[in-house]
Amino acid sequence: MEHRTLGTSDLQVSAVGLGTWAMGNDFFGAVDDTESVGAIQAAIDSGVSLIDTAPAYGAGHAEEVVGRAIAGRRDSVVLATKCGIIRTADDFVRNLKPESIRREIDDSLRRLGVETIDLYQIHWPDPDTPLEDSVNELLKQQQAGKFRYLGVSNFPPELLDQIRSMTNVVSTQPQYSMLDRRIEADVLPYVREHGMGVLSYGTLAGGILTGKFREIPSFDEGDNRSAFYDFFREPLWSGIQALLDEIRAVAADRGVTPAQVAINWTFRQPGVSTALVGAKRADQAIANAAAGEWTLSDEEVDRITRAIDTHVGRPSA
Repeated sequence: MEHRTLGTSDLQVSAVGLGTWAMGNDFFGAVDDTESVGAIQAAIDSGVSLIDTAPAYGAGHAEEVVGRAIAGRRDSVVLATKCGIIRTADDFVRNLKPESIRREIDDSLRRLGVETIDLYQIHWPDPDTPLEDSVNELLKQQQAGKFRYLGVSNFPPELLDQIRSMTNVVSTQPQYSMLDRRIEADVLPYVREHGMGVLSYGTLAGGILTGKFREIPSFDEGDNRSAFYDFFREPLWSGIQALLDEIRAVAADRGVTPAQVAINWTFRQPGVSTALVGAKRADQAIANAAAGEWTLSDEEVDRITRAIDTHVGRPSA
């Protein structure tokens, strides 16, 4: 597994990271906790060092699962979690008030069963709280030893400028995949210029880039991915299927899976440190990790990118 230094930190992160939103068991359908623990441990055994989670994933449930999985293995992982999103019964509420941050970080440490978080990230901007108030509280928590490095998620360049004027921010976590390349226009040039790391999420675009869906799926009750992603309906569906034909051809030549090609293409993009990929079972985690054991050639990357431009479109801000 290839590892990279995350921004200006000393954190060594795997090119393929493990995302744990599905393990919250409240948005992507039913997930068995025992299988989730097995998936996390299989990912670690396969060379994945970065595990990314958040209190918003199942109102803390994903963090509890991660805590179970890494018990006795803390030194093997770079542990990333977040603050600023409160999961209610039917919504995700942005809250970066200082008192909420204090409560969230203590709850995360307890659920994860650790003394220090490696990378603590603002999950989403909160327009109702002055950013300076949030940062001042985060710095207090950092000085208290509760986390090592600060990162952000879903921040546009103008907000990155603002927060970087207040403190060091080592990374950002935007949505990025073959099907959502908007950050190529602004965020990726920004992080390359300023030496920041990138943890990209949504790498397999809700699973559509695995190539397993030959027809528009009807997801089980409780699986809300078609509400979060617009890839499972026209007009995008047909173009994505044409793109997948090209990805399957590259995968067949390589002797790998379409999902592994999609993951490899993502972390090959300049500026991306880690491509986060979710897994519900150990076999999925192992297969995802295997995408970090080889590298697409420049010619293959160009071939795939041309196919994306043709069938899905070029990125725009």
